[in-house]
Amino acid sequence: GWVVSYQDIASYIGRPKAFRAVANAIAINPVALLIPCHRVIAKSGKINQYRWGGTRKKALFGWEAARSA
Repeated sequence: GWVVSYQDIASYIGRPKAFRAVANAIAINPVALLIPCHRVIAKSGKINQYRWGGTRKKALFGWEAARSA
C-alpha cells in the first residue's frame, strides 16, 4: 500500500476540492485494518487526526515498515 493525501484521493475520484469530505469519510471508517485509512495523511505530510489516535496511526506505519523489511 501507499501513503497518500486526502487531496490525492479527492483528485483520484474526480473531485479535487472535496478533500474535507474524503477526510470525513475516512474518519468514520469502522474497519481500519481492512480498509487502511491510516495510510492517508495531510498533503503537508503531517499525521492528523485518526479515529484511534495518532500514536496508533504511527504504530501501524511502523508495523507495516517492519513487515516489509
